[in-house]
Amino acid sequence: MAKKAQYAMTLAPSKIFSGFRALGFVSNHVPLVTRYHKRHKDNYVITCVGQAFHVYNVNKLGIVSVSDTHPEDINVMAADFRYVFTAAGNEIYRVARNKKIDKTYSGHKAEVTLLLPFGPHLISVDADGYMIVWDTKTEEQYMQIRFDPAAFSVTAIAHPHTYVNKMILGSQQGTLQLWNIRSNRLIYSFAGWNSPVTAIVQSTAVDVMAIGLADGQVILHNLAVDKTVVKFKQDYGPVTNISFRTDGHPMMVTGSASGHIALWDLENRKLHSYLEEAHFASVTGLVCLPSEPLMVTSAADNSLKVWIFDLADGGARLLRSREGHSAPPTFIRFYSNDGQNLLSAGQDSTIRSFSTVHDKHNKSLGRASYHKKASRRLGLKMDKYKMPAVVKFAAEPNRESDWDNIIACHRSQTVVTTWSYQRSTMGQHKLKHARFKTDVSEHAITATAVDISSCGNFAVIGYSSGHVDMYNLQSGLIRGSFGDPTAHDCTVRGVACDGLNQKLITGGADGLLCFWRFKAKTMLDKLQLEAYISQMQLHRDSSMLAVALDDFTIVIIDIDTRRRVREFSGHTSAISDMTFRADGRWLISASMDCTVRTWNIPTGRLVDAFLVRSAPTSVTMSPCDNFLSSTHVGDVGVYLWSNRTLYAHVSLGPLPNDYIPRMAELPGTAPMDTESVGVLEEEGEDSPYKSAEQIGDELVTLSLLPTSRWLNLLNLDVIQMRNKPKEPPKVPKSAPFFLPTVAGLETKFDLSQENKDATPESRVKKPELSALSDLAVLLTKAHQIGKYEIVLSKLKEMGPSAIDKEMRTLPEGEGGSDDVMCYFLEFVEAALKTNKDFELVHSYLALFLKVHGAEISSKPEIAGALSKVSSAQFESWERVWGLLQRSMGLVTYLRSATL
Repeated sequence: MAKKAQYAMTLAPSKIFSGFRALGFVSNHVPLVTRYHKRHKDNYVITCVGQAFHVYNVNKLGIVSVSDTHPEDINVMAADFRYVFTAAGNEIYRVARNKKIDKTYSGHKAEVTLLLPFGPHLISVDADGYMIVWDTKTEEQYMQIRFDPAAFSVTAIAHPHTYVNKMILGSQQGTLQLWNIRSNRLIYSFAGWNSPVTAIVQSTAVDVMAIGLADGQVILHNLAVDKTVVKFKQDYGPVTNISFRTDGHPMMVTGSASGHIALWDLENRKLHSYLEEAHFASVTGLVCLPSEPLMVTSAADNSLKVWIFDLADGGARLLRSREGHSAPPTFIRFYSNDGQNLLSAGQDSTIRSFSTVHDKHNKSLGRASYHKKASRRLGLKMDKYKMPAVVKFAAEPNRESDWDNIIACHRSQTVVTTWSYQRSTMGQHKLKHARFKTDVSEHAITATAVDISSCGNFAVIGYSSGHVDMYNLQSGLIRGSFGDPTAHDCTVRGVACDGLNQKLITGGADGLLCFWRFKAKTMLDKLQLEAYISQMQLHRDSSMLAVALDDFTIVIIDIDTRRRVREFSGHTSAISDMTFRADGRWLISASMDCTVRTWNIPTGRLVDAFLVRSAPTSVTMSPCDNFLSSTHVGDVGVYLWSNRTLYAHVSLGPLPNDYIPRMAELPGTAPMDTESVGVLEEEGEDSPYKSAEQIGDELVTLSLLPTSRWLNLLNLDVIQMRNKPKEPPKVPKSAPFFLPTVAGLETKFDLSQENKDATPESRVKKPELSALSDLAVLLTKAHQIGKYEIVLSKLKEMGPSAIDKEMRTLPEGEGGSDDVMCYFLEFVEAALKTNKDFELVHSYLALFLKVHGAEISSKPEIAGALSKVSSAQFESWERVWGLLQRSMGLVTYLRSATL
């Protein structure tokens, strides 16, 4: 019971891992929003990624900031020159500085579908037909209008330019209405064109609005005379977005639900060109940037693209893009030994590389295809040569510059493809044995397991037929097979090569482990396990092989002695993936029971476990041990978990057998942009300033005085002795203005005074004996009122010599008393408790102890006051030491994470 209570008091769901950030999120189905920042003179794009949104700069498409996490997924976004407005469920939020949610607008009872900032107001429409006008400052409702969804279901809203307080609404029924939101009055109704309205945008001409319909029509309609100016129609489904170029070219751009973008010549009233397959999904966001030949688009395929209109015919081409997996990843592994790159294979048949340092280093290795050239001709969307998704792959960076260094097996495919990480493309070889071209079997034979030797020369492939073949990666030729004729009589579930190319281990679905000589391809030994094998993972440095069984247990095999050394049980569902720590002391396993468990191999016990909301499909540990990465069912993101044991002491005691893991939230995305400084500032807002008084309880502040005012107080006598002249200064002789003369007939000068030594009287006045010195009077006054700020201010104005002189007048008989010395120690204690002028107060205290150390030790009352100062000094220094240690630990962690 004591152990259970100890575990219950642990705050974090996991003792070892904490959520760091998510990779691979760019955009979803929510339309993007653009903003222009006058101070930075740059355009910014805002895309939604679920419960948060990203802000990108258009120049480099680098992430500037990431918003706070919303309680639910964001439905719709809108922005003005100062704030970003989001709707999640039936709540509306105002986000300041592109990050912090500072206001919430509550009033809708259904999901909010439309948002439109309108001056100091915000207009929102929900699924039940309620339109509310909000005062953005007071969060109050200015007005509310109810539309009957059966008669007029609002699907689009826009503000016509120069129409004061007017809004035009489009409906699912195809009709349009013009409203005055100040007087709450319907001004005019438009009959429509017998098709649902999907988009309404102001054109470059006053009174003319562009209206997109579900049947593909785009209507330019004059609201003032209720007359259609021109009609266009696209052939690729409903119109999802409309935008106009404002850089001097009369062109309109429309997006479609099929992913194509149409460019329309307004001057000649005809189609200009098509951007076919601009996205793999419906174009949900499309905006032409003001006064620039640039266009930004986004879609639900998890991509953000910037297009530039610089072709000879005025068409657009892709300038830059940010993309992630359009379908959930299936398998991930860290690439290379620095732990900065992560390979991921997705259900969209692509292999991508994600950087743990910065998103600008992300890249795509392409999409698997039977015929790459034919795929380019047909287009990626209509590609009939597309291969199924990659289910497993193996990578070895040793020979990446010489030939293909990645091999991948695909779902329900016999052929195994090669890939090149350095060239970022699919390789030239497709590995398939000749026997599979002629053999006819009842079930299709598929490649089920792959591995690459540590030298990077050989690839080993296991098949569902029980065959295990070895290929040369440079030439793609077969280099032999294991077994005669097959290595196993069942499906091969795993293959693994040791680090010295001496042994090959294969595991069959029947629970049989076979050990082979790598070069001779003869069998060394067999090991029969109690249950069927589902997968294998080898740690080459320690020669430990982890084997996951179908009874949800994990067995650790030493491949050198070929004996079972550990067995772990605790999962309640199929084990989806396993990974070792770099030193081989931990085994991290993920299961379809939504748990991630960490097993300590030397002790053979479970040391950590936590739950996630969706089942993990793959896990991998960084070679630097700083990150654990995971992918999950139905999620396109790749999640990083930081290893706490690298920067903090973590007690890894064994967990009890009945330990119940707690839920851990998946980490969110975080800004990693080093090109921009800080967070994007809002127009019209200044960053909040905190004075030294406000942060006094949080930090320790310094005085900011020059070091010459306090650093050499203890060595002042040495400095004065060093600067003392070798001979006393002599007063130069000066001739009098009127020379004295001797009385007589002859004029003679009186030189008798010149022969006498000039002995001028000393101008140094002896100090007048008084009751108290100036500093003693000030200390007495501060003690009476209980405030010592005046003493510190006076000492700050003095120079080092003056401070030394005043400090020597504190004892009795020199202008002070024993009480005054106690008052000085009280002043030091009070100054230490304020956490301000840290170095200055310690310098004064050190000088006081140096000058009056002997006298303090002989007087108990002063020694008692000094003990209180000692306690205050210890507390202040302990605070500074804790802050320094935390900062040093954080710097060490960041250095290890980035190197």
